[in-house]
Amino acid sequence: MTAGQSSTGRQPGSGRTGAGQAPEAADAERLPAAPAVVAFLRAHPEFLAEHPDLYRTLDPPRRVHGDRMADHMAAMLAAERRRVRGLEAEMGAALSAERAGHGLTIRVRLAVLALMRCGDVPEAVTQEMPALLGIETCTLLSEAPDRRGVVRLPRGDAARLLGPGRDAAVRPAPTDAELIHQEAAPLVKRDALARVPVWTGHPTLLALGARDPNALPAKQSTATLAFLGRAVAAALAR
Repeated sequence: MTAGQSSTGRQPGSGRTGAGQAPEAADAERLPAAPAVVAFLRAHPEFLAEHPDLYRTLDPPRRVHGDRMADHMAAMLAAERRRVRGLEAEMGAALSAERAGHGLTIRVRLAVLALMRCGDVPEAVTQEMPALLGIETCTLLSEAPDRRGVVRLPRGDAARLLGPGRDAAVRPAPTDAELIHQEAAPLVKRDALARVPVWTGHPTLLALGARDPNALPAKQSTATLAFLGRAVAAALAR
């Protein structure tokens, strides 16, 4: 045994990736060698097509046109264009939702003004508010109606329909449409419910039904609808 050799016949520290070796070198040792990568890609020619995100990290080769040469630069450009189109679609959807929510806010303000000047709140809700809100139907429902024009709800239905802890909700797939919207039910493709916190404490809801889903946007609208429900309650308390 020569000096500097251990009893195992190896130099001290050889075969280890810990102390005495840079982390980058250790990582490089764990990566497959270039021939292995080439062999893998030859065995799986569809791999890059199935993982287009890799083109964003690969360095582009020179364009070499031939019968059997893959044009990686074109593939990289196509992958980047798809990414940009996806971002544009997301931005467009966000802007549309913001515009729809802003439009509903303006319409709700007009409805609140109508409530402020009306003498018969249920009549104003059913007769004036649909046109002001750009929808087909608007209904007041209560588990204990105390005036004409308010539809009776079975006990417990207000909480079941609106859901626990909610003041308003937009429903893309309305349920119990005939109970809520009555004769207008066949026209309703999307509806919204808002809690009406009347002073009597009886569970009361405001139901809006729309033929056009854009009239009741699912995003950025619940706070506005909850405000409308409180405005209706204030008008009923006069």
